[in-house]
Amino acid sequence: MSITTSASSQPAADLPAALAGLVEELRALAPAQRLEMLVEMGASVAEVPEPYASDTSLMERVQECQSPVFVAAEVAPVAPHAVTVHYSAPDEAPTTRGFAGILTEGLADLDAGAVLAVPSDLPVRLGFGGLISPLRLAGMSSMLGRVQRQVRDAVAAVPAP
Repeated sequence: MSITTSASSQPAADLPAALAGLVEELRALAPAQRLEMLVEMGASVAEVPEPYASDTSLMERVQECQSPVFVAAEVAPVAPHAVTVHYSAPDEAPTTRGFAGILTEGLADLDAGAVLAVPSDLPVRLGFGGLISPLRLAGMSSMLGRVQRQVRDAVAAVPAP
């Protein structure tokens, strides 16, 4: 998966409203403030509910992240297939938790189609290209990619009416 470091000329035009708002808010900040907001977003990540809290094997590990990050996307079986995303990321990984916070807030209340339409260059659109390492950019993109694959698989598994 390739993440470029150049920003789109319209970084929020094709994003769901919550993500577009986060892109606009982050890009309006100076780089140091953008990183501070990223860390603050990490503090907002809720603890994962049961059964995930007691058994992370029910979640998928995001191997591309340096920290142990797990994700589970729950998809309603009825169209439009509302999506709920849960992330588990350690407190000692504030950047990674920040990515989880952004995705949790940005994907909240979306249906499967909207989640699947989020572009993979989201980390760059958020203004993190050049601020954080390419490895961390790839990790965030992978966090989104895992959610999208889980959503795609869940929707495909729903029996046709």
